[in-house]
Amino acid sequence: MAEPCPGLALRFQRRFLAARPLRSLPWPELEQSLRTAPDSALLVDILHKTILHPLCVKYPPSAKYRRCFLTELIKKLESTAAEPLDELYEALADVLKEEEESTHCYKNYLLPSGDCVSLCESTALISGGTTGLLTWEAALHLAQWALQNPSLFRGRTVLELGSGVGFTGIAICKSCQPRTFIFSDCHPRVLSQLGENLQLNGLSPEPDGTWSPQTESQGQEGEGQSCQTPKVIVAELDWGSVTEKQLLALRADVVIAADVVYDPEIIVALIGMLQKLSTSRADRKAPEVFIASTIRNPATYQLFQAELDKAGIRWQVIPAHSSCNFLCDVQPDVTILQLFVEQQAELEFRDLRAVSAL
Repeated sequence: MAEPCPGLALRFQRRFLAARPLRSLPWPELEQSLRTAPDSALLVDILHKTILHPLCVKYPPSAKYRRCFLTELIKKLESTAAEPLDELYEALADVLKEEEESTHCYKNYLLPSGDCVSLCESTALISGGTTGLLTWEAALHLAQWALQNPSLFRGRTVLELGSGVGFTGIAICKSCQPRTFIFSDCHPRVLSQLGENLQLNGLSPEPDGTWSPQTESQGQEGEGQSCQTPKVIVAELDWGSVTEKQLLALRADVVIAADVVYDPEIIVALIGMLQKLSTSRADRKAPEVFIASTIRNPATYQLFQAELDKAGIRWQVIPAHSSCNFLCDVQPDVTILQLFVEQQAELEFRDLRAVSAL
C-alpha cells in the first residue's frame, strides 16, 4: 500500500525534530488528508518520523513541546472516523510521566546531505544573562546560504563571530569542507555550551582548549590537512579588546556572523572589529565578510549600515534564495550583507590602476 499523502510525514519530521513553532507544522494539509481518507496509517507514519524517531528518542525536544504536539495529533485523530491509535496515547502517557521541565532541550536539524546537526539549547530566550544559548533565525538562513555556496568555504579558514550554540558553523563543517573553522564568542556559558554541542556532533576542538588572546598561536598549521575533517578552534573573542595582531594569528579567509546587529552599543564594537579585520591578513588581503541579520528594528539596522558607510566599509545585499531546507515556515525578515573591508591603501591602488587603464 502506498504511503498516504507522500511527503507530508517528512515535512512534519523536519519541523518537529528542529522544534519549530507548532503552528508552522502542516496541520491543514493533515486535516485535508484525513478528511479525504480517514485512515490512521498516516498518523502512524508521522508518529514514527517524529516522537518515535531515533533522533527524538536520543535528543528530545522539550517535554512541553512533545506534549503539545501529541495532544494536537490526537485531536486530529479523534476528529476523524479512523480507529483509535494506542501508540499515540501511549506516547503521550510516556511524556506526561517525565520529570519536571528542564531548562534545556534538544533540536535536530536535518541537512540536505542526510546528515544532522543536533544541539542542546536553552528553553528560555534569555538565560544566564545572555541570548546566545539558542539558535536564532538568521543563523538558519546563513547556514542555508552557505550550504548553497560550499565553494566559498571549501579548503579555507573560516572565522565565525558570535557563534552562540554553534548551528551555522557545525552545518558548514559537516557540509562545506573548510580547512579550519574558528567558532568564537565572549560569554563563558555560551562557550561552554558551544563546546558541548561540538562534541555532540563529532567535532573535537583543538586539545589546547579555548583560544584566547593569551594563548594565541602564530598561525594556522596543517595547511594541507584534509578538508573532510576540518580543524576546529573555539576562540574567546571580545570585539572591543581584540587586537589586529591577535586577529592576524587566526588568519581567516572568510568571516561570517548571524544576528549580531541587534543593539546600537554592540554595533560600535562590531564596526571596530571589522576595521581591525582589514589588516588581519599576513598577505595584506582582507577576508571576505558575510553578516546575516533578522531586521527586528529597522532603525537599528539602518544605524549599522550608516556606521559601515562612515567607517568606509562598502557593502552589498546578497540576493535571497527561494528554497529553504531548515525553516519551511513563515520567513522572518532576514538579510545577508557582504562587506568589503579592504585597507584604504588597497582601495587607492585599485582606483589608481583603474584610472591608468583608461
